[in-house]
Amino acid sequence: MPDAVQKQLRTGRECEGLLECMFGLNEIDRAVFRLLAESSEPLTVDHVAKFIGKERTTAYRSVKRLEEAGVAVQGQESCPKGGYHHVYTVSDPDEIANELQRMLNQWYAETGQLIQEFRDTYVGDCSFE
Repeated sequence: MPDAVQKQLRTGRECEGLLECMFGLNEIDRAVFRLLAESSEPLTVDHVAKFIGKERTTAYRSVKRLEEAGVAVQGQESCPKGGYHHVYTVSDPDEIANELQRMLNQWYAETGQLIQEFRDTYVGDCSFE
């Protein structure tokens, strides 16, 4: 087995690493996801910024990336003095796992097709003398 693949298989993995690998999320996004997942109530962007120690704009961009990836959802809560504000929670973890599985299955099928194309192109047609 090639070293690159063996190295990946030997490397310690964590479930949050899937967020980075499969959805392209960065370290801050993972921290925000963890914060939302561990919170007993929905959080505003201001709360997220305070908890992760970053500017509000950074927290907002991270929450939006999570939302675009489908791992966080936006809601709204009424304010006591009128109006509302947006709050965020993680999506249903089972739905996230289903999407990860779907993506993995698609990758597996597409990689299998590439392997077959490789086989069709090179097996029996090449002379390695």
